[in-house]
Order: sequence, then C-alpha cells, then structure tokens
Amino acid sequence: MTSLSPADAERLKFAFQRCRDMEGTLNEQLRAYAEAGREIFPAYGQAVDRLVARLNENGGGESAPRPGAAMPPFMLPDENGRLVSLPALLERGPVAVMFFRGHWCPYCRLNMRAVIQAEARIEAMGAQVVAIMPETQEFTETFKADSGAPFPVLTDLDNGYALSLNLAIWLGAEIQGLLSYQDMAKFHGNDGWMLPIPAVFVVGRDGIVKARFVDPDFRKRMEIDDLLDALASASREH
Repeated sequence: MTSLSPADAERLKFAFQRCRDMEGTLNEQLRAYAEAGREIFPAYGQAVDRLVARLNENGGGESAPRPGAAMPPFMLPDENGRLVSLPALLERGPVAVMFFRGHWCPYCRLNMRAVIQAEARIEAMGAQVVAIMPETQEFTETFKADSGAPFPVLTDLDNGYALSLNLAIWLGAEIQGLLSYQDMAKFHGNDGWMLPIPAVFVVGRDGIVKARFVDPDFRKRMEIDDLLDALASASREH
C-alpha cells in the first residue's frame, strides 16, 4: 500500500493551483486535476476507479430524493455552532443543499470556489446555498474561512443526515490505506471512514426537490450553469 510521498504531495499542490487558475468550466478543472492526480499518485486514481465501480454496482446514491419528492428537513449546527434548519432557510427562498466530502478534498475546494464565484447571481435571484459535510465545527470553520464562503457550512456529524438520504458510503480499506496521511478520525470525531457522496439538491420554497445531482464519482460535480438554471427555475415558481 503506497501512501503519498512529501514530494508528490507538493506536486499535487501545484497541480491543484494550476487547475484552480485555469479558464474553463468547473468540470473541466476537475477533470484536469483528476488527470494530474493519476499521473502523480496512480495508485489512488486506480483505487478510486474501483470504489466508483463498486458504488455504481450497488446503486450508490440512486435512492436519494428525486425531483418531485419532498426533501427531508434537517437541523444542523453551522461553523459557529448555531443551528440551521431547512424550513427556516426555505422561508427566504429556494435552497441548493450541497454535500461536500471535507475541507481536505481538492475536488470539494474547486467545487466550493466555483459556487462562491456564482454567489452574486444566486443571491440576485433570491436563492441560497448551504454546504453540509461530516466534519467537526473546527474544520467546517477552516473550510469556510479558507474558501471565503458567504453561506453556512454545516456539520453532519457521523453522517446522520447523509445516511437518511442514502448518500453515506464507507471508503473501504484500500482507500483508507492510501489516504492514511489525512487525519480523518480527527476531522470527523470518529474513525469510521464514512463520507457522503457529493450531491446537490435544489429545493423549492414548497420543500420539494426541483433538481438533483448525485454521482458516486466524487471527481464529477454539478456544473455551475446547471445549478444556476435550477435555482432560477425554482425562484420563478413563487
């Protein structure tokens, strides 16, 4: 089992910065980073391919709420420990409920950055974003501060809410070994190695899911134009 060498960790950091600064859509940036990652840390890329294949065989995320279904409500603490509930958010307008793997995940950081760049347009249509991840408040605070997110970053401790939506997955021993340089037990407050499948649910003010993006391959995310279209459409309903 090969973990990441310090030299390769540096190379990955430079690859991340290059992809972050490149012109192109979010998924073009994500693809470029995935390709760089395969070259620098091939064992991890291959392990992720196997994980994604396993999740797809098991219908990973398939049974999460679909458009037309009611979005189960949540009440979760934000980065300051203040409780945030879905019904309270919906009183102000439609909400994009976004699941992220964690502050350490480069794909999540690229995703977050792209959403923040679209924030002015999201606000202008009277819509909102809320981010959810399975990390303790210390790390949701880090993620929010580092990214400059103007919206709440909520802690879903032990993936309770993600589990209720059938989004929580176990990473498996192979990836656990390859990611051993990340202190997941510290980030999560447990050593379960469970993460949510990154997902987006656009929820209208009536609490109904209008659009969703769920893909067991965390290297793919909802394109920002699709997110904006779904939020615009949900905003026009009221």
